[in-house]
Amino acid sequence: MRLVLALVFALVAGLGSLYAITDGYSVLTAEGARRQDVAAHPRTLPQSLVLDSAGHVSSLDTLLRQDGRVAIVNFFYTRCISLCLAQGSITERLQQAILAEGLQHRIRLISISFDPRDHGPDLARYAQRMGADPAVWQFLAFANQAQAKAALAVFGITVVPAPLGEFEHNAAFHVVTHDGRLARVLDLDVPGLALGAAKSLLSPPLGVNQPSGAPAATPLVSGGAS
Repeated sequence: MRLVLALVFALVAGLGSLYAITDGYSVLTAEGARRQDVAAHPRTLPQSLVLDSAGHVSSLDTLLRQDGRVAIVNFFYTRCISLCLAQGSITERLQQAILAEGLQHRIRLISISFDPRDHGPDLARYAQRMGADPAVWQFLAFANQAQAKAALAVFGITVVPAPLGEFEHNAAFHVVTHDGRLARVLDLDVPGLALGAAKSLLSPPLGVNQPSGAPAATPLVSGGAS
């Protein structure tokens, strides 16, 4: 009996410690904690120069603020033949959902390459390959690698060089407010959550002063990378 009581006590004590260090079991990983902190305290993005598919260079912060739409941002490189292609397919489904719901004037998609080899023509070819509508989905590349490193750190993207000119990297959808602050980080395999988070950040909220001709919302079918 004493042994049983001791085991129960140890289990309760262990669960209590786990509860404390995981913020009530809600955080089990460092990445989970970071994502919760981003949601609670949206982060200002560092200055970073980017180039578009036409080769024009501008500040990412300026692009976000001047456009005025909520942005769903992800990161890739054009030579990637695995994760990036799956990510592009999922993002294309997000594009379809945005258009189907008539949200293209309020929500946009931005894919940013971290590969210093990617330039305007590379981005243009990749955008065509992905079936991107330039009014909704824009492809950019960092123009300054020191600034790229700082920006990727804020977004939580880790890039490691791999053999044959490839990269190992993580991926997620990053929801950025109309004034250029990182507000949410969400998994790729549930794109509907990213779109829902973007809708929640719209100002005015969805349904307020919405044009009378806007189509009814169409649910986005969730799906993972293949």
